[in-house]
Amino acid sequence: MSRETPWIFGYGSLAWRADFDFVEARVCVLEHWSRRFWQGSTDHRGVPGAPGRVVTLVREPGARCFGRAYRLAAERAEPVIAQLDHRERGGYERVSVELRFPEHGHAPAQGLIYLATAENQNYLGPAPLGEIARQVRDARGPSGANREYVLELAAFLREHGAEDPHVFALEQLLLERS
Repeated sequence: MSRETPWIFGYGSLAWRADFDFVEARVCVLEHWSRRFWQGSTDHRGVPGAPGRVVTLVREPGARCFGRAYRLAAERAEPVIAQLDHRERGGYERVSVELRFPEHGHAPAQGLIYLATAENQNYLGPAPLGEIARQVRDARGPSGANREYVLELAAFLREHGAEDPHVFALEQLLLERS
């Protein structure tokens, strides 16, 4: 691992629940990526045979994914990344990306994201939003109800004035049918 101070970009539960050591957190935007509930979760928000749905990113020209970036202490980066690798083991891989910080004029920085692609064993892919809502409503795993994941993510985005039609539409379906 490089001795450069690494950044981790959180766009799902890492945006609102950072359970690792970091020295700084900033709001962040990832250009040309959209957040989608296309990844199955059998280890956190669901179980084998009844997976929950959590977010991954898909490339989309012109899109902007809002989240939170965490700068790790250089001397603690390796154990923190190992911890995150374990947390995200259910189909995610680490990818290096350029992060942009809209507040305070910070320069862009290289960072890491955890990305789930169609090649992993838990990938569920696109589905009608009503079907995704039904699956989320019914799923529960060791980290809690899948519904909580969606509502916490939507609350984080609203708190920061960020737009995400996919997340907000799913939240609305969950709230209408609770």
